[in-house]
Order: sequence, then C-alpha cells, then structure tokens
Amino acid sequence: MPQNSAGILAYRRGRPGIEVFLVHPGGPYWAKKDDAAWSIPKGLFDANEDPLTAAKREFSEETGSQIHGAFIPLGQFRQPGGKIVTAFAVEAAVDETSISSNLFEMEWPPGSGKRRQYPEVDRAAWFDIETARRKAHKGQVPIMDALARHLGLRSAENDR
Repeated sequence: MPQNSAGILAYRRGRPGIEVFLVHPGGPYWAKKDDAAWSIPKGLFDANEDPLTAAKREFSEETGSQIHGAFIPLGQFRQPGGKIVTAFAVEAAVDETSISSNLFEMEWPPGSGKRRQYPEVDRAAWFDIETARRKAHKGQVPIMDALARHLGLRSAENDR
C-alpha cells in the first residue's frame, strides 16, 4: 500500500506573474543538489487524518509559519517512488528568508556510527512557474501544472 503525503503549494502574484513557494531538503544528501531537488512543503499522514489538516501541519513544521487562506484542492499525484501526494494551493505571503524547520537525525557519514541532526528544510524560495518546474522533483511538476490550469495560465504541459 503506498504512503500518503499531503502538501501545500503557496503562490503569489509577482512582477514576473505567478510565483510558487518551494523548499529545499536539508541534510548532506541534498546539500549540492538544486535542479529537481526542491519540493512543496509536505509530509506523511495516516488514513484517519484529514489531508488538508496534515498539509497545514507539515507546512508549519517545515517552514515555521502558519498558512491561512482559501485552499484549492489540486488533486492526488503519484510520485515516481509510489507515494501519493494530496496537494492543495493557496495564495499567501510567506517570508522565504525566515524559515525555521524541524530537525531529523541520520547517520552521517554512512557507516560511521555517528548520528547527526539536520533541518528537514534548509532554505526556501519563490520561483516563477517555469523555473519551479525545473527546480522541483519531477513527480511534483504535475502539481504546478494543476495550479496553472486552475489559474487559467498557459503551461508548458499544454505545449507537450
């Protein structure tokens, strides 16, 4: 049975048009990765939990910010690893310079026996949708395409 995850794609109307808010995963594995590494703030939830409630919790845990607004259900998106992401969008102002993420622990370097803590998210940024498509994990690009459709924007998906 696939794992279920829920997340929020925050967006704003900026000078270049619509911009989306993405986070970069923390830890040594992701430290030097940029393209195809970013994500919407998201996390796992169980069958007894409301996906939007889980998405708001995960947004808060990964950014240190509460998010409010009129949430738009974008759908469910199967990721390459099999996980299913239930995604929501919301127009919101999020300060990418003041994120504060929860921590996770892992052995690093592998096989060393040393346990270290890392932030789940090490940075955040706003990107125009075309740049975000390049920065995001490939399984999350359809989430941005769904937002573009919802907002009536021309998308690269339509050009394929």
